[in-house]
Amino acid sequence: MKKFLCIALAVVLTLSMVAAFAACSKDNGDTSTTAAGQETTAAAQKATENQKVKVVDIELSKEEYAFGVNKGDAELLKKTNELIKEIKENGKFDEICEHYFGGGKPEPVMSAEEDSSKDQLLVATNAAFEPFEFKKGEAYLGIDMEIAKLLADSLGKELVIKNMKFEAVITSVQQGKADIAMAGLTVKPDRAKQVNFSDSYYNAAQKLVVKGDDTTFDACKTKEDVEAILAKYDASTVIGGQNGTTGQSYVQGDKEFGFTGLKTNWKGYDNASLAIQDLINGNVNLVIIDSAPAAAVTKAMNEMA
Repeated sequence: MKKFLCIALAVVLTLSMVAAFAACSKDNGDTSTTAAGQETTAAAQKATENQKVKVVDIELSKEEYAFGVNKGDAELLKKTNELIKEIKENGKFDEICEHYFGGGKPEPVMSAEEDSSKDQLLVATNAAFEPFEFKKGEAYLGIDMEIAKLLADSLGKELVIKNMKFEAVITSVQQGKADIAMAGLTVKPDRAKQVNFSDSYYNAAQKLVVKGDDTTFDACKTKEDVEAILAKYDASTVIGGQNGTTGQSYVQGDKEFGFTGLKTNWKGYDNASLAIQDLINGNVNLVIIDSAPAAAVTKAMNEMA
């Protein structure tokens, strides 16, 4: 949170300096600098007006991410928790997050081929959940993937990343087809029956994504404001999101989470990008997904020509 605050303050300070510089230039009769400042402002305003989608910046839930370890592997659980503690204390976790939230450079992670004759760490993931796990070519990127590489190295094992649908991630670990699930997993009691969760490493939340010109939620200040509007929607409203995630639980209801559910219809997708693209195409009215992927995907969509 401190890093985000610093970034936000830096942006505000930069904009203030630009405005002050333009004002001084105008007083000194420097019309070229003033014109440049006006063009920059106009360009920023146009970019805002032309955005395809936007995130409603209000948290609808609070949850924790952790890794899911096979219940028969107490040693791996112990080593995973030791690594989480270590990278939290030595600043490595913040450094990894900086690769994706602070303008740093992500470190690509490569997967070896699965080979039962080798000493390998088999990691189950769904590589369509930026910025936690995603692919570029044959390389894996994301917060979870960089931690997976650190974990494999600390164990002296070769890393194998098994990419699959999100719904299969926990099951694959439970069935022994993978050693650990690293896929932006929210800690839930029903999942804890299938795997042993590591210590949590990230606090997450669900947020709404709407079309760029949708002003329905603009005046909302609190979660209660947003939910008062959502409560008015009926089955004619379709909300999209990633299958098997907290967003689906929020829409359809989940006693363990304390979600009463909405009267709307749910449309599930294999990943957040597909859901948001369908929002742009007009096939769903809203999208509910985790806050970090929401920010990453909407930014990417808005930057597309």
